[in-house]
Amino acid sequence: MSLKITGKSEGQLQIHLITKQKQFAVPDVPYSIRANVNNKELNVLINTLLKDSNNAEAGKVEFDFLLNGEFVRIPLGQHLKEREISFEDTIELEYVERYPAPEPQDCLLHDDWVSAVEARDNWILTGCYDNTLNIWTAKGKHKLTIPGHIAPVKGVTWISLDEERGVFASASQDQMVMLWEWNVAANSVECVQVCKGHERGVDCIAANQSKTKMATGSWDTMLKVWSTDVREDADTQPSTSKRQKLDQGNARTPLLTLAGHRECVSGVQWIDDSTIVTSSWDHTIKIWDLALSGVKSEISGQKSFFDLSYSKLNGLIIAASPDKNLRLYDPKSNQGTIVKNTYLGHTQWVQSVCWSTTNEYLFVSGAYDNHVKLWDYRSPKAPIYELIGHEDKVLACDWSNPKFIISGGSDNSVRIFVSKISMPAEK
Repeated sequence: MSLKITGKSEGQLQIHLITKQKQFAVPDVPYSIRANVNNKELNVLINTLLKDSNNAEAGKVEFDFLLNGEFVRIPLGQHLKEREISFEDTIELEYVERYPAPEPQDCLLHDDWVSAVEARDNWILTGCYDNTLNIWTAKGKHKLTIPGHIAPVKGVTWISLDEERGVFASASQDQMVMLWEWNVAANSVECVQVCKGHERGVDCIAANQSKTKMATGSWDTMLKVWSTDVREDADTQPSTSKRQKLDQGNARTPLLTLAGHRECVSGVQWIDDSTIVTSSWDHTIKIWDLALSGVKSEISGQKSFFDLSYSKLNGLIIAASPDKNLRLYDPKSNQGTIVKNTYLGHTQWVQSVCWSTTNEYLFVSGAYDNHVKLWDYRSPKAPIYELIGHEDKVLACDWSNPKFIISGGSDNSVRIFVSKISMPAEK
């Protein structure tokens, strides 16, 4: 079938339009189109074909287009030339419903830079440069300011949360990791364990999937693993209160200390309950086997790594660097050290990155250019959305709760965007 799209001609292409979303399927025949057709014109084509087949969705939906697993963001002919794909072959072009744009919901103002954020259910936990933690509702109501650290808080993580009780942990430049217990009804918090062992500031923290352990990375180059059990250590006397024990210097010691990095450990994630992946300023990403107490494999880069995120949905690692770029790695591949994709779009240091927990293709990043960007890993040359609002450096971002994309920055604010994205668009 030939379907003419008016405009300057630069030759013709034969395309075969395919989709995994059956409700948007068009007749399974080749179409002849102008080579320099763009996405807007391709959308007109799809919707015209849907209208001709009396499809009720005609005109209601916008689409994105994939060629060999990569989004087409420029005129199709230019895309083919850049990838040295022959114009003589029939091009198989996949189309998917465009993701809805995240909607800005709220701005949570703090007293100092916000360097750590994590959401759990409808609660948001933040860590600040004024040494405090804060608990907020997802609707923007401030519930509690929590003092305790004596230096900026660089990492936070939820351990457990129900209607009555919450447990979370914080990591700080004061070299300490603290476990906290929150009485939700009374809105009171107590520090129940102080974890000591790092010799310099603690830069990152993450809990494993079963929430029985947490891992921390530090400027002392060490990775440490700790128990998240809030109960008293077995060798302490029950007659002494928790606060007295903490005041007397009783502290939890790590279950495991792992040496191997040469500079700051900047990011930590659990692959499973016996495997951890870390990023470092020493230009490496290391995968640790806790059973062997050592490094299982290593990815070497050309630049420092400031953060990383591991996706349980696709098994891939996305890493942030000071050269403005994000890089995608497959640790399972025999060529795991080879960059699968480089993502271009930020104009300054990329400080934070986080995968979606429900969509295998999507992740967010925050950078010193004041921007949070939402990416599909099939679109390396441009993000699919920019989440605007921060007026200074973005220091942390989180997508732990599928409903909310959250970011914190040196403008003393947390920005909340409501995400209507859940499962991949083609499923």
